[in-house]
Amino acid sequence: MQTTMEAACEAARAGGKILREQLGRAAVREKGPADLVTDADIASQHAIEQILTARFPHFAFLGEESTEQDRQAARDSGKPLWVVDPLDGTANFVHRLLSFSVSIALVEQDQTRVGVVYDPMLDVLYAAEAGGRVTKNGKPIRVSGCQQIDKAMVCCSFRPGVNREDPEVENFLRILERSQSLRRLGSAALNLCYVGEGCLDSYWATSVKAWDVAAGYLIAQTAGATLSQMDGSAFDLWNPKFVASGSPELQKIMLGCMY
Repeated sequence: MQTTMEAACEAARAGGKILREQLGRAAVREKGPADLVTDADIASQHAIEQILTARFPHFAFLGEESTEQDRQAARDSGKPLWVVDPLDGTANFVHRLLSFSVSIALVEQDQTRVGVVYDPMLDVLYAAEAGGRVTKNGKPIRVSGCQQIDKAMVCCSFRPGVNREDPEVENFLRILERSQSLRRLGSAALNLCYVGEGCLDSYWATSVKAWDVAAGYLIAQTAGATLSQMDGSAFDLWNPKFVASGSPELQKIMLGCMY
């Protein structure tokens, strides 16, 4: 019988295969202003759900492309819960920018127990278990340990349709002035993995959803990242407005820069 980690890895690769096959071919529509969904999102989620529910039929399933009613029912069930983003970085996918991922987490009592993020274009799989190992293609990873913002490579996520009056833009400009470099890469799941492996030194986001970050959060945390909500309180999976950094010292500086 497969472990939950083995099933999550199998499902992530199955979803990623669909994304590779449909890159440049999938039909696109808007869920909301500048918020895209494609046939590939739907097909990837279907393949993932089939695998996970077959292996663990007594678990609940919550996917980005599920209906709001189904997502709420999954949360209310009290069962172990698969939290899935079948295509994190849809705008990148639509524009054939090769930075997107599949994110799968197993959540119990609001805590992520298993997290898997798969980059299908690079064939890179990040995986972590609560209280256990964190790996990139089977090899351990660790945060950078960077303590100074002027030496830090930082990343952020903006909401679709952000405008210049948004406080997030002020945060961006403040960090842009102080950091060594600032990026907006397009996949929250991958961004957290990059913090976990030390490619990024810090990452913040206020407009993402649980399915974007449930797996990446565990990967970054297990790799040694310091994570908290923007106000310094404990990370909230269901309301993720957070900063993640490669050291407590850098985290303190980052939080001090935020509104």
